[in-house]
Amino acid sequence: MSVRVPEFKVLPEPAGLPEPLPEPAVADLRLETVLGALSDPLRLRIVRKLLLESERFDHTCGWFGLDRPKSSLTHHFKALREAGVTRQRQYGLERRSQVRVDDLDARFPGLLDLVAAWTPDGD
Repeated sequence: MSVRVPEFKVLPEPAGLPEPLPEPAVADLRLETVLGALSDPLRLRIVRKLLLESERFDHTCGWFGLDRPKSSLTHHFKALREAGVTRQRQYGLERRSQVRVDDLDARFPGLLDLVAAWTPDGD
């Protein structure tokens, strides 16, 4: 039995982006750290939504439509960035996130396919 992996696209990086916030280098990405960040169902939903539903290069926290306190969301987005799953950039007062698709595929081939194929409870 094979699992159908939904296709996700990587949108091109626009010119003139702010520098990313601190994140681990590709060579420093560790599977146990990435899996630890993805072990939280909310963070897994965030990454899956970015992979499958991105409308632009990167997205603000508000785009996700999550009904959580801002401090909680800040924690989850920081955990994903510090694990190397997402990249964040500061645009004035807001931060926008994107999945580090090329970096994660280089280090852990197939991992993002598993995330994209995951079906959250209730979906």
